[in-house]
Amino acid sequence: MPYRLLIFDFDGTLADSFPWFTDVLNDVARRYGFRTVTAEEMQKLRALGNREIIGRLGVPAWKMPFIAAHIRRLARNAADEIRLFDGVADLLVELHARGVKVAIVSSNGETAMRQILGEAAWARLDHVEAGIAMFGKAPRMARTARRLGVSPHDVLTVGDETRDIEAARRAGMAVAAVSWGYATRDALEMASPDLLIDDLDKLLALS
Repeated sequence: MPYRLLIFDFDGTLADSFPWFTDVLNDVARRYGFRTVTAEEMQKLRALGNREIIGRLGVPAWKMPFIAAHIRRLARNAADEIRLFDGVADLLVELHARGVKVAIVSSNGETAMRQILGEAAWARLDHVEAGIAMFGKAPRMARTARRLGVSPHDVLTVGDETRDIEAARRAGMAVAAVSWGYATRDALEMASPDLLIDDLDKLLALS
């Protein structure tokens, strides 16, 4: 079915930020007192759900907002080092041309996302929800649909982590998981998204 609104996650879905994230994670771990990981362990963590990853790293729940805010600051300062995945800018242009509404709901900060996307792609967005808590996407997805006047049944969310799938389910929306982001394809498959896609162009067939 064609969807009237696509809600994208940002990191790992539109932006290829995982290499940068792996570079900074251990410095963040030492700063906030959770476990550092080797490159091999990092790859193994990608096969787990977000809640299990947090448990394995030993991150106290009360520190999560401070850690998230710190990572947003780091991302803002490193925005010129992070690139979009190939085809993202063209996809946003084409969706806009077809009259499909496009939004981003992300934990990342607005300043960093705008710089990474560039002004031309940013201008194609109908709404942005930024700086969201790790497990706080569902209400922001719902608010985005309301503000754009679209029923949840006419929304497709697009993300690369198991928490994106969980949030879409809570918001009553369909979800497409992309295989090129933070989580492995197997981890995403276990979370049962409506669609599991390996190519951005496949989103055009749904709009």
